[in-house]
Amino acid sequence: MEQLIQGFLVSGSLIVAIGAQNAFVLKQGLLKQHIFWVSLTCFVCDFLLICIGVMGLGSLIGQSPSATLALAVIGALFLLVYGARAFRSAYQGSSGLSLDQTGSSSQSALKTVLITLGLTLLNPHVYLDTVVIIGGIASTLQFEQKLEFLIGAIFASGLWFFGLGYGARLLIPLFKRPQTWRILDFAIGCIMWLIAFSLARYAFKLFA
Repeated sequence: MEQLIQGFLVSGSLIVAIGAQNAFVLKQGLLKQHIFWVSLTCFVCDFLLICIGVMGLGSLIGQSPSATLALAVIGALFLLVYGARAFRSAYQGSSGLSLDQTGSSSQSALKTVLITLGLTLLNPHVYLDTVVIIGGIASTLQFEQKLEFLIGAIFASGLWFFGLGYGARLLIPLFKRPQTWRILDFAIGCIMWLIAFSLARYAFKLFA
């Protein structure tokens, strides 16, 4: 039980941190667009990466500097483009238009899932959190303890993503105001670009 709680707390503390992925889940939850698929995609990615880290395969991620460099560059470009879209939405005030159209969407579930995968898997920080940090902590445990730690970590991930996606609707009254959407889109754009610039700096150090 001690390891289960430890896994829950470690995973939860890393996942809750504000990032591009969480900002996207929050926005989809507010718009009530493909919430289940977005939350499930984030959870499945976390599940697989945490399993890889806890079961001792995390060292494979860091053995290819060229792959890490490519991932950082692609991730930075992806976040720059998506951040630009968020800034455009903030300027045009277009996001809030769909708020009352429960369940409707201007983009398909498949496209939304692909964006979610991009925001998740093209960010090297997700591997640092799930594979390196969580996996590193679990590496000190016995096999049975690792399983408990793994269950706790996975439970925290599922609780967070589905809670964020479906719990976002509690904030809908606040987001009836177009100005609130502009602020959210602007904040999302800032988050995307800050992460993109950090990835670009990381890639430059690898290349140099």
